[in-house]
Amino acid sequence: MAHFPGWRARSGTPVRTALATLAAGLLCATALGAPASAAGAPEEPHASPTAPAESGEHLALTPPMGFNNWNSTHCRAEFDEELVKGMADLFVEKGLKKAGYEYINLDDCWALPQRDADGKLVPDPKRFPNGIKAVADYVHGKGLKFGIYTSAGTKTCSSIGFPGALGHEYSDAQQFADWGVDYLKYDNCNNEGVDAKQRYTTMRDALEATGRPILYSLCEWGENEPWEWARGVGQSWRTTGDISDDWDSMLSIMKKNLPLDEYAGPGGWNDPDMLEVGNGGMTDTEYRTHFSMWSVMAAPLLIGADLRSAPSPPSTSSPTRRSSPSTRTSWASRAR
Repeated sequence: MAHFPGWRARSGTPVRTALATLAAGLLCATALGAPASAAGAPEEPHASPTAPAESGEHLALTPPMGFNNWNSTHCRAEFDEELVKGMADLFVEKGLKKAGYEYINLDDCWALPQRDADGKLVPDPKRFPNGIKAVADYVHGKGLKFGIYTSAGTKTCSSIGFPGALGHEYSDAQQFADWGVDYLKYDNCNNEGVDAKQRYTTMRDALEATGRPILYSLCEWGENEPWEWARGVGQSWRTTGDISDDWDSMLSIMKKNLPLDEYAGPGGWNDPDMLEVGNGGMTDTEYRTHFSMWSVMAAPLLIGADLRSAPSPPSTSSPTRRSSPSTRTSWASRAR
């Protein structure tokens, strides 16, 4: 493994240091200024419902900030309703909400492997016994926003192969809207060779047809240079493959994402993937570098560690009280 100058052995447990690293990173961020078959064909639209008062034009004026479970849980049993609710609680209790972190997002494996008789997605009753809407309602009750995951293919990326949205875009988008989803991560697996722009634009249209503002994150892995065409399709676009919890992976992704800074701005952001801070594969110094560089690159900041296990939070009052909002405000002012 390559090492950052000043490398030192990691102290404490990975989860214990996760909040401390995030807090320090927030302070750094301020200082730095910072051809298919019929089954796979995109679905046709249906009548749209009444739109809510809020406009989707105001989505992601600053890089999205929040949590996604994938890097810490993958499809393991600990990915469940209690995790989601626990993270929402922690965002409020530990000051992350005040620091600008607002999205609590599910990744793959939340659904059953088969749709129901009406073609609808079915939440896994073991993981989410009260259903998705109840979880979304809980998150909203904390003053936060709720996100979900699917793929622009016939199945998601999990080896189990949960239902993807290709050919079901409008019905799935409406189901998400009915549940109260505020953020959609749209992956790229099992895409049947359908043109990426077509697949991702179809889901954009489906989301817009619901009338609900839903932040749309294109997880296309940078394969078709989405930074050249995704602005106006979604609010963020992955520029690389998946990150791993090690220095070499982080550094490689950073080097690929850095030259694309001209494409980032209010309403559309380069996404070098979620944060690995706190998951145990890097030193504290490396994690601080990881967080700081994601901040400098105006990347979405999605915490990828299960922070519930932190035995005691560090003092985060100074960095979280002002640093992240000031950085976000500087971006928002450019949208005027």
